[in-house]
Amino acid sequence: MKKKCLSILCLLLLFVSVALPVHAAGSSSRLVDNADYLTDSEETALLNKLDEISTRQGLDIVIVTIPDLYGEDITAFADDFYDENGYQPDGILLLISDYDREWAISTAGYGITAFTDAGQEYLTGQFLDALSEGEYASAFDTYAELCDEFITQAKAETPYDVGTLPKGPFHMVRSLLISIGIGLFAALIVTGSMKGKLKTVHAQTAAAQYVKPGSMNITERREMFLYSQIQRHKRETKTSGGSSTHTSSSGRTHGGSSGQF
Repeated sequence: MKKKCLSILCLLLLFVSVALPVHAAGSSSRLVDNADYLTDSEETALLNKLDEISTRQGLDIVIVTIPDLYGEDITAFADDFYDENGYQPDGILLLISDYDREWAISTAGYGITAFTDAGQEYLTGQFLDALSEGEYASAFDTYAELCDEFITQAKAETPYDVGTLPKGPFHMVRSLLISIGIGLFAALIVTGSMKGKLKTVHAQTAAAQYVKPGSMNITERREMFLYSQIQRHKRETKTSGGSSTHTSSSGRTHGGSSGQF
């Protein structure tokens, strides 16, 4: 009986020893909010979104917040965090350091292809303002949704890159039109006021009024070429795109970018 119990115990220990590494390799959360930016309900909603997109796309989308870097390079920290926490070979990680007010993106595998340097610049430009204003849930939600869009674009056609980035909102155009309208209105007021002062001037259909009789005698008429006009068009040069890469401390290749907010 004792031998039978011992055998069963050994088998259980064997199963646990085999199962634990497998579980550890795939158990890392795609949301690690150590800086405590989010409420419990916000964490749950965001993690569900990250898990759904990551599973559907086959590429891990990760968000990590920390209180402080304690002097460590943020790019190296982001790379090492991705490498050491059992995420898929393909993925993208957004790291935020609260005290340092720094952010970094680390891409791996197909994430390097899907998120080009130009694409990352566009991506961060869509949520950094919200991040700076403390609207963390909104910023992270935007990040997750755009990651989904970028991966879909890369798989369906070509990755978003220089010259093919998504079209942003046209606030600049609207502001320009408003400015032009205000300028025209002001110009009409000024010119109308100036025109009202020219009371002694009347339009003339010919120049006879300005010529003294008998003072001009035209004996010859010729057409002379006085001016030439040259149009120059700027030749567009192709700007290189793609993703720049580097090697992490573990020897893996990563893409990415970093900055402050």
